[in-house]
Amino acid sequence: MKLFLTAILVVLVLCLSCVGAPISTSARTVVPSAVQQIISVDYRALRDSQTARALKDRVLPDNLKQFETALRGAGLDPDKDAEQLSFISYRPAKGGLMAIGIAQGPFKQKEFLQKMRAGKIKPEKYALSYMYPMGSGMHLVFLDPSTILFGERSAVKDAIDVRDNGAASLEANNTINGLISDVDSAPVWSVLDQLGTQNMMRSALGQAASLGDYDVVKKRLLASDYTMTFTNGVTFDLNVKTSDTMSAATMASLVKAGMLYRKMNATATEKVALDNTTVDNSHEMIQMHFKSDDQRFQSLLKSDLFAAVSH
Repeated sequence: MKLFLTAILVVLVLCLSCVGAPISTSARTVVPSAVQQIISVDYRALRDSQTARALKDRVLPDNLKQFETALRGAGLDPDKDAEQLSFISYRPAKGGLMAIGIAQGPFKQKEFLQKMRAGKIKPEKYALSYMYPMGSGMHLVFLDPSTILFGERSAVKDAIDVRDNGAASLEANNTINGLISDVDSAPVWSVLDQLGTQNMMRSALGQAASLGDYDVVKKRLLASDYTMTFTNGVTFDLNVKTSDTMSAATMASLVKAGMLYRKMNATATEKVALDNTTVDNSHEMIQMHFKSDDQRFQSLLKSDLFAAVSH
């Protein structure tokens, strides 16, 4: 994931593994404390918006495509059955990154279990859960009739350990919990931890990241969140939390410099997007806002720059 259309496009590329609306209680019980990112998409909002569907098809990352394919392979169609799909990446104690998916909706659990039995597919018992293989290296667990946990076997076990074996849960992560409560009513929302935020901002800044100020300020970037809505066009809001007012002001200036640099070589469509993007800072927060009508945003999806950023 690289470069800059505005931080909007970069964040979408990095994050639009996606669900909206609050994560259910059952889902929260399996989310590890060491969250790197949560991306949540309200699939009902996607069904109602042609622009939202076009965006999803254009920028959906491979890991979420893999999850959706795995769900379909298990006889569950996220486009029809899912109301919310969440993608959670986390940092296990052994290092690196791992991920789980959580789907919420009126799933036909009885029909699913009948299909498993008919196919003589036996689940693996782990703690209090039954893990069903999904044929793509992933496993699925029903947390309750309307909540499905899925992902690679070791990641699913990590999630079960949170609920059943006392591993640290999301409730112990005050920073991420605080961000979630501010954004989880949006159709599409995401939260990022400190390291994830630093990497995202470096990508968003493009050439401006080479300025000396960034290496100093990046250590003071603490976390971030974004929301997207699709009522009367597309609205995107990104908030980056820093450690102090001066850091927020410095980073906001760097983002504006990156936008100006990008604008020098932008197409007409891309210039409109940049003109419709504002960057401000308030206290310790950096705030980026983007607004576009559906037609212009869909033109932006087809631009060469968008193609470069999203691959």
